[in-house]
Amino acid sequence: MPRRKGLTPDDRELWSRVARTATPMHPKPKPAPPEAGPAALVARPVPPAKVPAPIPRFVVGQSSAAAPPGLPQPATSAERLAAAHLRMDAKTHRKMSQGKIRPEARLDLHGMTLSAAQPELLHFVMSCHAAGLRLVLVITGKGRGDHGPLPTRPGALRHQVPYWLHSPPLSLVVQQVTAAHFRHGGEGAYYVYLRRPK
Repeated sequence: MPRRKGLTPDDRELWSRVARTATPMHPKPKPAPPEAGPAALVARPVPPAKVPAPIPRFVVGQSSAAAPPGLPQPATSAERLAAAHLRMDAKTHRKMSQGKIRPEARLDLHGMTLSAAQPELLHFVMSCHAAGLRLVLVITGKGRGDHGPLPTRPGALRHQVPYWLHSPPLSLVVQQVTAAHFRHGGEGAYYVYLRRPK
């Protein structure tokens, strides 16, 4: 005897009764009913979409305020530091930038990984501040280029050290960071001018 295809009318009736009592697991949202009357024909003003403000570029040593439009943004760490606000005596800063003030201590991070260099920098700067030193030198090395993501980029320390120096807890004791004069390492080192201990 061949098998029947489909449901019999009795089976369909039974199934429809069962289906009416079932609750769907993922109900589909019902479309909103169209508005009736002439009010539906009047075009409503569409509120303007909120466009997020552009994220300002961070300049080391400055506030998070956006740079004035039209001005070129500094590209390298040395340029960003040169563009930073002066937070120390201008005469002392000029002498320091010209290499006329000798650093009282130095830390060589050249060749270290970022994870090894950060605690070394923290310990060095905090101990120098506690000892009453004002000008210290942090050597990072120049790196071999500016391409690639920061964790693996050659010269990552040169880019990361100013950020660490301007972030807590070091920002509490660091007054100014400037690229070192060529006699003290040039682009591969930073002068770190510390605040007076309280």
